[in-house]
Amino acid sequence: MNSSPLLSEQASATQEKFIQVRKKMGEGVIWPQGLLDTMLLSLLVGGHLLLEGAPGLSKTSAVKILSTLVQANFKRIQFTPDLLPLDLLGTRIFHAQEGKFSLEKGPIFTEILLADEINRAPPKVQSALLEAMQEKQVTIGGERLSLGNIFTVFATQNPIEQEGTYPLPEAQRDRFFMQAKVPYPSEEDEAKILALALNQAPLTPIQPILSVQEIEAGRRFVHQLYLDPKLCAYIIRLVEETRKGMRGEGILKGLINWALSPRATIALATGAKALAFLNGRSYVLPEDVKTIAPDVMRHRLLLTYEAEAEGWTPDKVIQELLDKTPIPA
Repeated sequence: MNSSPLLSEQASATQEKFIQVRKKMGEGVIWPQGLLDTMLLSLLVGGHLLLEGAPGLSKTSAVKILSTLVQANFKRIQFTPDLLPLDLLGTRIFHAQEGKFSLEKGPIFTEILLADEINRAPPKVQSALLEAMQEKQVTIGGERLSLGNIFTVFATQNPIEQEGTYPLPEAQRDRFFMQAKVPYPSEEDEAKILALALNQAPLTPIQPILSVQEIEAGRRFVHQLYLDPKLCAYIIRLVEETRKGMRGEGILKGLINWALSPRATIALATGAKALAFLNGRSYVLPEDVKTIAPDVMRHRLLLTYEAEAEGWTPDKVIQELLDKTPIPA
């Protein structure tokens, strides 16, 4: 596969800024590099990220550090069962003395939104958030209000608690560009975490590296990266195999109850481009597609009851798909 010409000087400078953010995040959060990358990839493509993991694994801290490295507005919402749409969106307030209404904007009016424990909010709140995630706008009192191009949701979810939680609708899950699983740290990483916690020295303030304008520029440059037609065909083949499985055919026969939508196809292509950009390249490799595939696919696949009974998981199915689908030469 041929590569594209080298990036322009401006594109290379923006690429270097993102690489600097990538490095700084690795200094502040003790996570595997691939997990940290999902956050930057989401920001690069303008997609939303669902971080799933047990409490105490620095999910909230990671989003806060990213927002500090980016000169963008940041707000955090703690989702609870009694949350109302107006707590998220805001409302119109009537001023009797002036005889008119004014808009009191809610926390959703920001550029980076941390939706903490998103699955604790009731369906009406999820419905309001769904419009924001898909259209990057909200509707208050019949008026549509834009949230801006940079608006990105980083949501956290605790997979082990069931009481007081509401499963996210499939339509909303599909709106997430990626779902990343946050694992428990290794012994080595646990030692680093403990050392940081016991260090009494004052922390060096984190300085912003990326501006909103550079994020927008980065998104434009990502779309300019070269994606070989053979890799496009490979991505389509991966998605089509999940649909064959749903029809009782192909390598995933009997495993898939609900297959991938075109959103997954687009996410695989744009995500692979974004990863190539982070890796300092102007073209996409098959490894880029395979690297992001689990995070792009796992929350979009629904397995059959029979597959689950036999011990299949979305990650295991995705690995089977990647292992048995030929990589283009």
